[in-house]
Amino acid sequence: MGPIRVLICDEVSIIRNGLQTFLEASQDIEVVGVSDSAMSTLMLIRQHRPDVVISGLTYRGMSGVELIRRVVAENDASASEARCIAFSMDWDDATIGEVLRAGVDGVLIGDSKREEVEHAVRTVAAGGTALSSEVAGRLVDWFRSRDPHPGTEESPAVSTLTAREREVLSLVGQGMSIEEVAERLSIRVSTIRTHLHRLRNKLCVRDRAQLVSYAYRSGLVKQSA
Repeated sequence: MGPIRVLICDEVSIIRNGLQTFLEASQDIEVVGVSDSAMSTLMLIRQHRPDVVISGLTYRGMSGVELIRRVVAENDASASEARCIAFSMDWDDATIGEVLRAGVDGVLIGDSKREEVEHAVRTVAAGGTALSSEVAGRLVDWFRSRDPHPGTEESPAVSTLTAREREVLSLVGQGMSIEEVAERLSIRVSTIRTHLHRLRNKLCVRDRAQLVSYAYRSGLVKQSA
């Protein structure tokens, strides 16, 4: 297996250069491109097919959240399987929620150490989710602040799913096979497998049976009378 191919995108040169320096010191990670704009990032993704895209949140003409949505849509429409890490010096709860709903696989804060950045890249490249300790702490606080009575509002884990992930979970919950889901959504079987892997990670379930159960418990699939 070759090195993990990474594309770095941020308007601020010192951030781009810092991330590039961090990652180029790793033998199992290759920086295949660096970009300072959202549009050039999308072009470089098509050109280099990176495994991981590290993106800032502010670009001229397009937000980082919208860029992440575009990358996820590109994955659905093509053979690309780029996974996204959002990187920012300043996070608030609303922005964390936005990037998670957009389909990001990792969230890092600006003062992350080299080891944290490397670990995040390796984790998301392997299909996992990587959150900085500060972001994870905020999510825990948010979860604890919610209404403890089940069924009163949408599951917080479901609220982090992208629209496409909700579609896949709903169809799997209805008993469709991977091939049937791919045909229904007009996307590749390999892309459905990637969505299922991300769903298992986000929802902390082990297998397809637990995904089906979750789809019913969360209300995405209604129980027949």
